[in-house]
Amino acid sequence: MTSPIEARLAELGVTLPTPVAPVANYVPFVVSKGMLYISGQIPVGPNGVEYVGKLGDTLSIEDGRAAARLCAINILAQARAALGDLERVARIVKLTGFVNSAADFGDQPKIVNGASDFFVEVFGDKGRHARSAVGVSGLPFGVGVEVEAVIEIA
Repeated sequence: MTSPIEARLAELGVTLPTPVAPVANYVPFVVSKGMLYISGQIPVGPNGVEYVGKLGDTLSIEDGRAAARLCAINILAQARAALGDLERVARIVKLTGFVNSAADFGDQPKIVNGASDFFVEVFGDKGRHARSAVGVSGLPFGVGVEVEAVIEIA
């Protein structure tokens, strides 16, 4: 039987991928005191790393939003690996979005909305969260966006 969250993902046309393994000396998630901390996820899709470039230069706002959404999908893949069932997500507590930005780019919040909007689409009010959207001069593999999450476990 499909859980309500898995059914909602199917309605949105989203299939969660196999979680990406870490590429350095860290773990993809940590569970501690009823909270799930998910390491920064980059936009890795079925064909590998996607959305390489800088926002405000080679990537558009639409590209950045799509990249952030893909990061959020990868966060859910890690959450399912950690918890076994996405029904155990009590709330998305906090997102931090890092946006690889050209020097004069100031629309980081619009980019990270790609992840924020996705979590609200999937979880409703449980998907509303605190958030930071930070412009940076570079990200791993040259991607445009990286997003990390803190999730309360039910």
